[in-house]
Amino acid sequence: MMSKPYNLEERTFLFAKECRIYIRTLPKTTSNIEDGKQLVRSSGSVGANYIEANENLGDKDLLFRLKIARKEAKESKFWLQLLNDLNPDQKELSESLLFEIEELRKILSAIITKTSKL
Repeated sequence: MMSKPYNLEERTFLFAKECRIYIRTLPKTTSNIEDGKQLVRSSGSVGANYIEANENLGDKDLLFRLKIARKEAKESKFWLQLLNDLNPDQKELSESLLFEIEELRKILSAIITKTSKL
């Protein structure tokens, strides 16, 4: 991955895009196709829910959307770990994505913690 943008909307978009690029490199096995579909859904949902959180429909909605984004980040990590273990030839790509989704999860957790205290 390139240098990470500071803007979290852009960063989550790039993560979802990189996941899709990664999936294209995998052999077309039944498990890769199915697990890849799950990763496409969850990786896109991280950014989509973060964008919705920023619509500012109130603190409860903000926290709810942020928590969904974090939940989707955890799910993305699960699918990435599974694909990573089953496709050792593409480990370099999947490991950079695993690092990035863990960073995004930590950022979302920090925002949730800070927002909960307001």
